Amino acid sequence: MGRTPKTPLLTADTVIISPDETIILIKRKYGPYKNHWAIPGGFVELGESVEEAAVREAREETGLDVELVSMVGVYSNPGRDPRGHVVTVAYIARPISGDLKADSDAQDAFKFTKDEISGIKLAFDHENILKDALHILNK
Repeated sequence: MGRTPKTPLLTADTVIISPDETIILIKRKYGPYKNHWAIPGGFVELGESVEEAAVREAREETGLDVELVSMVGVYSNPGRDPRGHVVTVAYIARPISGDLKADSDAQDAFKFTKDEISGIKLAFDHENILKDALHILNK
């Protein structure tokens, strides 16, 4: 058997849209992008589907149980994450239960209006993901 080839890591990100049309972001507790606002998300675990990871990470970072509404897209630019080549699958979701509170890798979780978010520098390529999600929602 040969060496295992190096492959990108896989994450799932979830754009959570509240019933009042606010968008939930988390403030990252750890690097990279420590103290930056971001879309809730994280690494897919072995034996877990990307969809399951998106729901789990949303719950772990925001305290909210969510229902996935649609996929935004796959983001695979090799430079999108300073830790290395990380591919993410991004979803739009709506909260179905729970109370908004920072948890896990988040130091804060907050609802923002679309206008408030426009002035915030987001971590990674989350600005592009959010723009694409809002485009889908406004169709």
